[in-house]
Amino acid sequence: MTPGNNGENTPSAPQGDDDPFGYLYEDGQAAGATPPSGGGGYGYPGPRSSYNHVRAVGDRRPAYGQQTYGGQQAYGQQVPPQQPQQGYGRPNAHYTAPEAQPGGAPVASPQHAPAGGGGRGRGPNTKGLLIAAIAVVAVVALGIGAALITGNDDDKSDGANAGAKPSHAQSVEPSEKPSKKPAKPADLPKTDAKALKLEGGTTTASDVKGAKAGGGVYVAGLNNVGASVTWTVDDIPKDGAYTLFVGYGVPGKPAKTTLSVNGSDSQRKLNMDNFAHAEQGAWDKGWTETYVYVQLTKGTNTVTVSCQQGDQCDANLDRLWLKAGHVKR
Repeated sequence: MTPGNNGENTPSAPQGDDDPFGYLYEDGQAAGATPPSGGGGYGYPGPRSSYNHVRAVGDRRPAYGQQTYGGQQAYGQQVPPQQPQQGYGRPNAHYTAPEAQPGGAPVASPQHAPAGGGGRGRGPNTKGLLIAAIAVVAVVALGIGAALITGNDDDKSDGANAGAKPSHAQSVEPSEKPSKKPAKPADLPKTDAKALKLEGGTTTASDVKGAKAGGGVYVAGLNNVGASVTWTVDDIPKDGAYTLFVGYGVPGKPAKTTLSVNGSDSQRKLNMDNFAHAEQGAWDKGWTETYVYVQLTKGTNTVTVSCQQGDQCDANLDRLWLKAGHVKR
């Protein structure tokens, strides 16, 4: 063998069947060499009969049972794609391995781009992803800005209508502003003396002028012991303290009678003084009023003014009325 000569394509083989491996070479095959009858020679299917079997130089086909995928052996070694076979077990006579050529260098395995690469070895297409992310952020920012602008416009509108910026937490309309004046209490019962129950010689009269009862009619004759008037009071709203007012007239001198509420057990003296400062005997100048605190129950109550032993009952009765609580007027 001389420099630059890699030798013959196949080694020489003995003639005939003297060489047990002659079937592996073209010369041996031409001389009639045949594979062993049991099969399984190197490169043939079936059981392997010897570990000394060889194959022709330049035959780069994988051994039987080793599959290739796109020119790559199953165990991961990269090899060039196979050339079309010219016959079963026959290599290409014109094939010369690159590493066997003069001045040839080992063939490096091809470099594969990483899976999912984005070109030029930079990985995924980050530029497209960055543009998409910026677009999403811009849309969100625009939405927030629009919401803030709309909210500010609503606040301004509400402030113009109400005079003040309302709280966003308000979910109901504010209640009506209470009046500065307290609600007027319901009117309590009142009566003219002529509507009372008269007993013990009391009568109605209208001779003395100045009475404030309707028609100037008043009750006279109270100056006799046992004489009385009774007022049945309905519609008391609740239990509690009340003030009973009594309108009367005296002839320029004080009087004193007995008051009972809901029975004789609550009797007390009713002061009927000459608060008008009328001259003695001037009945028409002696019209005035007095009051007393009483406890009433809800519903119906009775109030009686009577002349008892020791009382000074020279007086005419004009009107009676009630006020809630303890008051003076």
